[in-house]
Amino acid sequence: MLIKKPSDIRPSEITSEHNYLNRREFMRAGAVVGGSLLGSSAFSAIVPEARGAKLANVEPGAFSTDETPNSYEDITTYNNYYEFGTGKADPFKNAQDFEPRPWSITVEGECEKTGIFDFEDFVKPFDLEERIYRMRCVEAWSMVIPWVGISLAEVVKYLQPTSKARYVAFETLNDASRMPGIRRRTLDWPYREGLTIEEATNPLSILAVGLYGEVLPNQNGAPIRLVVPWKYGFKGIKGIVRMRFTERRPKTSWNMSQPREYGFYANVNPEVDHPRWSQARERRIGSGIFASKQPTLMFNGYGEKVAHLYKGLDLRRNY
Repeated sequence: MLIKKPSDIRPSEITSEHNYLNRREFMRAGAVVGGSLLGSSAFSAIVPEARGAKLANVEPGAFSTDETPNSYEDITTYNNYYEFGTGKADPFKNAQDFEPRPWSITVEGECEKTGIFDFEDFVKPFDLEERIYRMRCVEAWSMVIPWVGISLAEVVKYLQPTSKARYVAFETLNDASRMPGIRRRTLDWPYREGLTIEEATNPLSILAVGLYGEVLPNQNGAPIRLVVPWKYGFKGIKGIVRMRFTERRPKTSWNMSQPREYGFYANVNPEVDHPRWSQARERRIGSGIFASKQPTLMFNGYGEKVAHLYKGLDLRRNY
């Protein structure tokens, strides 16, 4: 199989942001006018192997923001992915030769369907949806990203958790031969994250397999990653190889590394400062260093959909 590197791709082969956004509006209109065309469960998720391949049969998501997405360049060259380096440009530079297929995901713990699933079989029962989400890093910057993914709630339902399952834990691939950042003890590898079962089954949570209508780039977490738009970016674990349903709260990487700075919940809360910076305001990536910051919204603006998950929980203590 021939896999093109970014330097090999002709400009004519890349969908411009203008054409992409026009195409998205056309798709949305088609979904409204001809509902049967993009009806629920109309398609199964098929994710091509070729880098930069277009994703077919993508349905418009119901929870997208109307904000204009960041450019493809912004989204794919300014990343946190410590398995490929700690600098923002390191993942783009160091992940180009990474081969994300073949891939498998191990499912274990308190659920009925356990085992090792080939990536293709894992995603196939579900529909692909585009979700344009505001994304907030723990530092004072943010992006708007047009993700393509499958509903995590539907995945959880499909795997049939038992009554003991209170959390879903995730792990990233731990392969120093393919991920140079792992050769440094920046974190206790493998990277670990987790959600409560209620967070995992919230309709906003997705497992992303693409962005801008294309297969997910390596530096953004190919072939599959978590997207939870009301939480800080470090909750969006990339390169997932394991899901575990647990009764006890799982350990998570940044909470293990710096418990005073990174809590398990990691909800966007402008009223609780990080010990080393304020969370009250943010700057959109790509707007320029002289652009004014904007107020950070509680739960990143998704409070109507998620605030009930934390009713009675002290969000200053449970950060």
